[in-house]
Formats: sequence, C-alpha cells, structure tokens
Amino acid sequence: MAKKVDSSKQPLRKPASKPSKSLRATIAGPSTRLVIGGLTVLLAVLLFLAFFSYLISGEADQSVVGAAFKTPLKDSGQKVQNWLGLTGAIVGHFFVFQWFGLASFLIIPVLLVAGIKLTFSREIFPLKRLTYQAIFYMIWVSAVLGFVVLWSDSQSNLSTLSGGIGLLINQLLYNLIGWGSIAVIAAALFVFVIYFYRVDSLEHVAEKVEGMKVPRPTVSNPFKNLFKEIEELDEDEEEEKPVEKPAPVKEEPKPILRKPIPVITEPDEPEEEADEEEQEYLQLQKVNRLAEDARRVLETPIPLPVEAIPVEEPVLEEVVAYTPPAPVAKVSREVPKEKTSEPDFIIETAPAEEILPPKKIEKLDTQPNENLIKELGLYDPTLDLARYQYPSVELLREYTTDKAQVSEEELKTKKDTILRTLSDYGISIASIKATPGPTVTLYEIVPSAGVKISRIKSLEDDIALSLAALGIRIIAPMPGKGTIGIEVPNKNREMVSIRAVVASEKFQKSTAELPVVLGKTISNEIFVTDLAKMPHLLIAGATGQGKSVGMNVILASLLYKKHPAQLKFVLVDPKKVELSLFSKIERHFLAKLPGTEDAIITDTKKVIYTLNSLCVEMDSRYELLKNAGCRNLKEYNQKFIERRLNPEKGHRFLPYIVLVIDELADLMMTAGKEVETPIARLAQLARAIGIHLIVATQRPSVDIITGKIKANFPARLSFKVTQKVDSRTILDTNGADQLVGQGDMLFLQGSDMTRLQCAFVDTPEVDAVCDFIGEQQGYSDAYLLPEFEGDEAGNDEKDVDLAQLDPMFKDAARLIVIHQQGSTSLIQRKMKLGYNRAGRIMDQLEATGVVGPFEGSKAREVLIQSEERLDELFKELRL
Repeated sequence: MAKKVDSSKQPLRKPASKPSKSLRATIAGPSTRLVIGGLTVLLAVLLFLAFFSYLISGEADQSVVGAAFKTPLKDSGQKVQNWLGLTGAIVGHFFVFQWFGLASFLIIPVLLVAGIKLTFSREIFPLKRLTYQAIFYMIWVSAVLGFVVLWSDSQSNLSTLSGGIGLLINQLLYNLIGWGSIAVIAAALFVFVIYFYRVDSLEHVAEKVEGMKVPRPTVSNPFKNLFKEIEELDEDEEEEKPVEKPAPVKEEPKPILRKPIPVITEPDEPEEEADEEEQEYLQLQKVNRLAEDARRVLETPIPLPVEAIPVEEPVLEEVVAYTPPAPVAKVSREVPKEKTSEPDFIIETAPAEEILPPKKIEKLDTQPNENLIKELGLYDPTLDLARYQYPSVELLREYTTDKAQVSEEELKTKKDTILRTLSDYGISIASIKATPGPTVTLYEIVPSAGVKISRIKSLEDDIALSLAALGIRIIAPMPGKGTIGIEVPNKNREMVSIRAVVASEKFQKSTAELPVVLGKTISNEIFVTDLAKMPHLLIAGATGQGKSVGMNVILASLLYKKHPAQLKFVLVDPKKVELSLFSKIERHFLAKLPGTEDAIITDTKKVIYTLNSLCVEMDSRYELLKNAGCRNLKEYNQKFIERRLNPEKGHRFLPYIVLVIDELADLMMTAGKEVETPIARLAQLARAIGIHLIVATQRPSVDIITGKIKANFPARLSFKVTQKVDSRTILDTNGADQLVGQGDMLFLQGSDMTRLQCAFVDTPEVDAVCDFIGEQQGYSDAYLLPEFEGDEAGNDEKDVDLAQLDPMFKDAARLIVIHQQGSTSLIQRKMKLGYNRAGRIMDQLEATGVVGPFEGSKAREVLIQSEERLDELFKELRL
C-alpha cells in the first residue's frame, strides 16, 4: 500500500533542487509544532506557579519588585520568596497586582489548549472561541472583584483580588453613575452572552439545554475516529443543523462515504513542505486509519432510528470537507435557501400592516373639528373690523409724464459706440441685443471665440468714457445666460409711479403672505417679492438717493394687501419726521408698549425697551407654537382658523409683526450693544413666528452693520452709495457705487442680484392712504406688546425705603461727591462691593437726591457739589 501512495505522489514531488527550505516550511513542520506546543504547555504551568506563589508571598516581594531594576539581579534573587524567583515575582506583580487580579488565571487554560493542539494535533476546545471568552471574562471578573474591593473597608488588603484594571474601571464608573456601576457591569455580561452564544430568545436557550440532554447514538463513535483531523468545529452548528430536513439523510450516506476513500490519498496540505519521509509516513497512517474506519462503518448494518437521523447529519457534513468540490456545493446550497426565505417574509410584510392605524386615528381626530366648523364656521380674524375697506388705487396720483420711451436711434447709437470701443481694444463681438428699461438699458453681448471675459470687464471705465454716461455696470457673465451684460443709463429716465405697480395684475393677484412691490426691473417687468420669505430686509443708501421713499413704498404695498387683524407695524424713527405720517393708523396697524402715548418710537431708551419686548413676544409665540405642534406662524394660524386650537388654553390668532427701523446708525451710536443684541436675536429666531425686520441706514460701514446683524439679513437692498467699500459691506460686491441715484437700486436675495428702479410715492399720497384708513373704525387701542422692565426699573423714590438704608450708604455718598462721578462701577471698585449691592446703593442715592436719574451708558449727574452740603443732607435724613 505504501508503494501505491509513492506512485501517486510522484507528480507532486519537487525537483532535486530542494536543499534550501523556507522559514515557513521549517516552522510549519511537525517537529517545530511539537517543540512549540511543549513550550506553550510549560509556559502555562510556570505562569500558574508564578501566580499562585504571588498570592502567598506577594506582599513580601513588593519591595524587591519595586527595586528590581535598580538592585543587581543576584542580590534581588536572594530576597525573593516567589517559587520562580525574581521573574516570577515580576510577572505575578504585573498580572495579578497591576492588571487583572485573580482573573489572570484565565490565561492558563488558553495556553494549555493551544499547547495540546500543537503537540497532539487535536483540539479539546475551539481555540478561537476560548481566547475570546478568556479575554472578556478576564476584564469582567476583574471589574466585578474591583466593585467588591472598592466598597470594602480594607482596599489595600484586597486589591490583589481585582488588580489595577478592575479598580480603575469601577472608579471611572462610580464617578459617572455611582452605585449604578454594578448594573453596567451586569449589562456587559448580558450583551456578551447574547451575541457571543447567539441567544435569540429564552426558548432558544431551552432548546439548546434539551438538545444537550439527548444521548448520542452508538453510530457516532466510529465517525468521531473518522473525522478527528477537522479543526475548529462550531458546536452551535452541530446542534442547529440536525433539525433541518432529516429525510434526505437516508439516501446520501453511501455515495458520500464511498467516494472520499480514493480521493483522500492526496494530502489536503500540499503547501507544507516537510521532509518527504515524515510526510509519507503520516499520509500512510492517515489513509490506513480512515480506510479501516470507513470499511467498518459500511460493512456493519446499523438500524437507524428516526430520532437518531438528525444527529448524524452534521457528521456527514464533516465528510464533505474531504470530498471534491461538487458534493460540497450541493450541501452548501440547501442551507442558505432555507435561511434567507424567513427574513424576506418578515421584513416585507410587517411595515405595511403598521402604517394603517395612524391614518384612521387622524381621521377620528379631525372629525370633532369638522363638526365644530359646521356649527360655527371657520374662524375669521377680520370680523373684529368687518366693515374695514382696503385703500383704493384712486388715492394714488397718476402721473401723465411717467412714460419716456428710449428711442430706437439712441439704442443704435449706444450700440455702435460699444462695438467701436471694444473693437479698438481688439475685442470682436458675435452678437448684441438691447433691452431698454425705465432707468438703464441692458446690452447683452456674445463675444467671439477666444475672447476672455476679464478683458471686457476691465474696459468698464473706457466704455463709460466713450458713452459719456454717469455709470456703467458690466455683468460678466449674466447669471443663467451665456452672455455679458452692459448696463447703460438712459438719457431720459422713466418715472415708475406707485399707482402703476400697485394696480398691476401681478401685485393684485399675488398669493404671498406679505407681498411687497418694489418697482420695475431693467426689462420693464414689475418686481413683486414676499417679505415673509426674505425674511428680513437690510436697506442702505446715501442721503437723498431714495431710501426713505423705498421704505414708504414697502409700507404702502403692505397696507394695500393686508387687513389690520393680519399685520402690525412697530415703527422706530430716530429722525422723528420720516414715519410720522403713519401715526394716523395707530389703532389699525401699529403696535406699541403698554403705557406709552406715541406708537411711533423716537426715544432711544424706548427703542431698547421695544426691542426687548419683541424678544419677549417672540419667546411667548414660540411657546404657543410648541404647544400647538406647529413649525411656523402660517401653520399655527391655519389650525386656529379651523378651530383645532382651544382659546381657553391661551391660543389666539397671531398677526404678522413688521419692525421698521429708519436709521440704524443713530441707534448704534447712542445705544450700541443694547440695540445690536436684540436685533441680532430677532433676526436669528423671529422668522418662524411672523416677526420680520426692515432696517435702513445711510452709513453701511462695518461699525454700523456688524457681523451679527449682517449674517442674519440674507435680503439686502442698496441704493447708490459713495464708496466701493460701502457697496462691498452691504452687498459683498461692487456695483452700488455705480448706480445713478433717484431710486436706482440693487436687490440681493440669496445669490441673485437684480437691478431695479424703485417706485415713487409722494408724501401727499402716503398721507391720503393713511387718512383713508384712519377715518375708518379701528380697535380701541394699538396692538400692545408685552411689558419689559429694564435694569433701572424700580428706581423711583417710592420704591426705596429710606428707613432701611444700606450701612455703607454714607461712605458711598461721600465717595460719589468727592469724585463727582455717579457711577455704580466706582462704588464697586472703591468699596469692593458686588454689582447688586452697589446698584441698590445707587438707587438709594438717587432717591435721597445725591445723584440724578439713569442716563443710559453715561454716568449719573452728581447733584451735591460739596461735602458740607452732603453733611446737611445727612442731618435732614437723621443719619
């Protein structure tokens, strides 16, 4: 039989030039495996002795281990009591004391199983699974013992039980969750058991326990001898697979067992290039043993009971490991088909059944609202002023000379001039088109192939010189077009009246929440936008360029489209004359603070109160939206109109609020941060609850339009400015300095910039509209904003009890009179007091007449000029 094997192995032998063996072949040889296996078993025994001895003599060897690297080895070895000397003491110190404690002994089973596998070529337990379990349980047992040690009275004596890692884990967990650390440790064990042992349910555990109790049939013993060369067999698969399809097992044993015998004569490990004699000897041994076992099984008739058949199936699958690939493929195809069919059924059918119930609930929820609507109808917020009439277009003036058409001769002349100027610099044009507008004419040119856009852009001043125009603006390239735009001012400008744009069909049929008509584009199209989508507007422009007229156009267009119940204005006018015309509509469209006489705010202190009051209104509206489950004001009002919100719970119809600030620069100069912070807060958050800002300034510098304000105003409107830096501040690009003035403006929303001619509205027209609205029936008072108390609230004399003055009142009064500076910070610094106490003393000084009232950021005026007058005051107060 040995000769047959030799003849079959002749093709597998390598040529005679084999004297040089690779390192891998040497290590993989049986001799090397035997040596490494024996050393691994020896290492396991030595570690056990070192660990066990450290438990007995660890405290005595502690000092020696600490000085092990400083004292000579010879001297140190004489002092060590560990059974393995200094090495055993150091190893035990690190593993038992510093690291894992008693859990360090779990390393030993892993080394023993690995050594036995290498030495005897058999595996008593799957090495990979054993390693994973040992690593986890080392850390887990150390953590459990660390919990015991941490809560014991003698930590120093018991620290060897858990090791340093266990104590560290428990200290970290205790700092985070206290006594809950033991729950985290238990949860870690639970998760590991579920995933590592593949536990799906408690029934699955019961099935496994019952499966372990079933005795194996006698037929399994010869099969164990037949397949003892197989490595790392998964025990879970042996218990799960017998349950599936026992019937086909009766037909497959014979062909599967007979075919492997001639095939096994070829070794499965041709890559191991060991010595030829040893390899042949091992192969002969293997073939003889397997052939005898297979022959014994085939010749012995064994009555197979039906219950034993499932147990044989995993044994038969072991044979497939030695068979050619064809039988293996047949067996491997059957298992995936049965496993993949189950998740497909669960995943596809379950979600479709769970979506239906919410739809029925929604229908039931809306049923009471429908009944309420049938009884009372939809809520109409305009019923409070049911007779209110919208302003008529007839109130606006119709200009007879507002249309000044650009002549065809002028268009051709400017076209020829542009072409001639470009040709002088060697730039050829393929085509040119003119689009006349009310203020400027847009010439769109298509350059010839090979012409750079930058060359045309650099000729901006040269074209302006040749055309003798006030300002030329080149757009290179035109957004969304393959052309270059050159905007040239017209000789005779067309006036865009507000009557023409308000009476237009585009504005009248606009469905925007807050429709605003600004004027006409350069192509003579009426431009209508939505303030609610902007959502805030920043306006800039030099003095006399149409900024105040533009704000009046915006306000007038809103008055023409909205009912007083739907819109309220908060007007801030530091100039005191620009927005005074709108005071007539106070009881219809204006909002103010409680207790104030004028709805139009001109005082800086009241501006601060009003802005902070709007912040309070914003917070209260967000609270209502949260309770109603809405994300914006439109959804909330729609729910309220449909009577889906209960007014008894605080819900009400919320009108839009538009805050208009005519001159921001003056407020920033007088109040600074007190104004900037609430404006920035409103700009960031107020969009969703219907509060929108329109802020105008004639100084678009960085100290006025700060980063906080600019970042939250995506929509910007710029009239003509004097410098390029101002244009870049307001629009982030040049162009506003090249406008021609008198309502010529650039509107930027997002990344789209549009050149417009602002509509013109005269003061008599605004006055007529406001008179028409003011003469109608209005509310009893203006829309009241929430009350806001500033820092100086409660500083009146009636709020200060002179019988309970501060013990340091006299010292503070003398300090103020000596320095002649009524400052709270002075009292803080000199007398080393806190801000609250210093503020109360300042209130008392004001009540007694030592200092004057609060004056914003300025220091208070000192009313007493000498210490003699102060002493007289003390006598009057009997101090």
